[in-house]
Amino acid sequence: MAFSLGRMLAELKIYARGNVRSREGFFFTLVFPIILILLFGAIFSGGSSGPSTVYVQNLDGGQVSTAFVSALNSTTAVVLRPAPAGVNFSQYLSSHSSTDGIVIPQGFTTDFLSNHAVNVTVYGNPASTTSAVVFGITSEIVNSFNLHGSTGVIGVSQKTAVSSSYKYIDFLVPGLIGFAALTSPMFAITNLSSTYRRDKVFKLLSLTPLTKTEWLMSKIIWYIGTTTLSFILMSLVGIYVFGAHITLNWGIGVFLVLGPFFFVSLGMLVGTISNTPESAAVVGNLVTFPMMFLSGTFFPVQSMPMYLQAIAHVLPLYYVIDGLTQVMIYGNFGAAYFDMGLVLAISLVTFALAVKFFRWRED
Repeated sequence: MAFSLGRMLAELKIYARGNVRSREGFFFTLVFPIILILLFGAIFSGGSSGPSTVYVQNLDGGQVSTAFVSALNSTTAVVLRPAPAGVNFSQYLSSHSSTDGIVIPQGFTTDFLSNHAVNVTVYGNPASTTSAVVFGITSEIVNSFNLHGSTGVIGVSQKTAVSSSYKYIDFLVPGLIGFAALTSPMFAITNLSSTYRRDKVFKLLSLTPLTKTEWLMSKIIWYIGTTTLSFILMSLVGIYVFGAHITLNWGIGVFLVLGPFFFVSLGMLVGTISNTPESAAVVGNLVTFPMMFLSGTFFPVQSMPMYLQAIAHVLPLYYVIDGLTQVMIYGNFGAAYFDMGLVLAISLVTFALAVKFFRWRED
């Protein structure tokens, strides 16, 4: 049977009417994320801990500067990434969604060995504890070189990276938008699909002209709408209550579509392959809770131990939140395009599997 927009919209209208009348659904869809942003925004002022990615621009390349970089690299608190010598370093940090960097000036080795003072410049965000950690580690390395060196003296100067006035709330907003895109569709559709199978509602729907694709698409459109509304409310709270720095652009809209598209499809797939509503709830929780806490929803993934970071990078929600962060905070569409492509690919695969295993009638 051919896809019918009219049938899909009719099903969407019925589903929307039921959700609007549900106090529980209204609370968890719109009110609960607002409570979370107020709570976490009030508690935390910013920052993170753990291994920090630091970009190093070595304009010298001499013996002493190479040893200095090696000393930095020997610490476990930072992960060094080389930056090209011929680029504007501050802009380079911005294009890589980072504020932490170190510049070793040209002539560093010659000045040090010639008993001349020379400065290492540390870029960072004054509001971030990771930048404070980077500055502290760099200062320790500098002190070590000065203590054991018999000639020149190395100094450390701080410089604020371009657009580095980020706060915890800036990263919390995209995280909670991802949270909204995950929880409402997953919990609702997992329970709905398994309950409809048990109560033979799908069998009754099979007697109507409505197709499986139309039924599922109506749910996707509904949760795209509720996620968008959550985004608007949380952004307003973040900006006007906590002073969040958010850039509005078309990239946000892409993730507001892709997020619900994937999680509605995933929830339908989980509910379809589960034998009972109880088993569907268990499987749904097993899928949802790791993503909820390990994908950067409440805390930056970079602040986690390395083994948890590895787990985070296989969770779909990580790429939704990372993509939102790239476009909302950094304006870094180069990194966001990868997130968009990956989420779109897994969404299409999951949607196809959900439709394939979704049956109106049980055998």
